Amino acid sequence: MKRFAPLAALALMTAPAAVAGDIHVGLSPEFTEELEDEYGMREADYLVEEVQEDLTRELAKAGLDIARIDVTIVDAMPNKPTFKQLGDTPGLDYGGSKSIGGMKLSATAYDAAGNTLGELTYDWYETDIRNAGISTWQDAKRASDKFARKFVKQLSAGSPSGS
Repeated sequence: MKRFAPLAALALMTAPAAVAGDIHVGLSPEFTEELEDEYGMREADYLVEEVQEDLTRELAKAGLDIARIDVTIVDAMPNKPTFKQLGDTPGLDYGGSKSIGGMKLSATAYDAAGNTLGELTYDWYETDIRNAGISTWQDAKRASDKFARKFVKQLSAGSPSGS
C-alpha cells in the first residue's frame, strides 16, 4: 500500500479543483416525458453532462466559488434523429435528416448559507436551418455554452436575478 501513496498524492495534486460545490442538473417533467416518448432517456446523460461541464469551465475561468447551482433543462431539441428515433422509425436517415435545435434552461445559484446569489432562465434555438448543427445535440450544446457564459457573467457582476 505504501508505494501507491505517492501516486495517489500526485493524482490529487493534478486533479482540477472543484469551483462549484455542487452543480445539480435535472429535467423538467415535460422534458422527461418527451425524452421517454420521443428521444430516449439515454440522451439525458449527454445533455446533463454538457451543462455541468460548461458551468464548471465558466466558473473556473471567472474564479467563482459557488456553493450550489441547481439547473433544470426545461426543453431541448436535437439537430439529428436520436438513437431511439432511429430505432422507432425504420427508414429514417441520420445523415439526411437535419433540424433546427436548441435548449431552454433555468438555474439558481446559492451561497453556503443557502441564500440565492442569482437566477437565470435562458433559451437559445437556432433560427436558420443553414446554420443548424451537424451532430445530434450540437445546437443544444451551443445553447448550454451560451447559458453558462451568461449565467456566470451575471454571477460575477453580483446581479441578484436576470433572464
